[in-house]
Amino acid sequence: MGKTINSRDKGARYERELAADFRAEGYDARRGQQYCGTNGDADVIGLPYMHVEAKHVERLNIQDAMDQAIRDAKEGKIPVVFHRKNNTRTLVTMREEDWFMIYREWEAEKTLLERWEKDDKEKK
Repeated sequence: MGKTINSRDKGARYERELAADFRAEGYDARRGQQYCGTNGDADVIGLPYMHVEAKHVERLNIQDAMDQAIRDAKEGKIPVVFHRKNNTRTLVTMREEDWFMIYREWEAEKTLLERWEKDDKEKK
């Protein structure tokens, strides 16, 4: 008979894995305080301006997960759900308006960098 997997332990492992991934990208991340009985905390803390819910399940109701992230996100935090199934890569789900807000910031910075690079080339 196969090994029984405790879903709470599986979730905690995934939260630790995400926190390690965030640290590898340069963010001071850790698991939230939900394991202490505090409700409403993000599953992983350390991405500025983001409320991170982590879900490692084979069947995810993404709308329920997003509703939880939206409900629990503090003012000024963007609710996001990091999720994956076994043996797959992590996906990130967020609201469309939040995605466009982030994309516009990225696009504006890219445009600014391109202008600076063009100015540098013209000076040489």
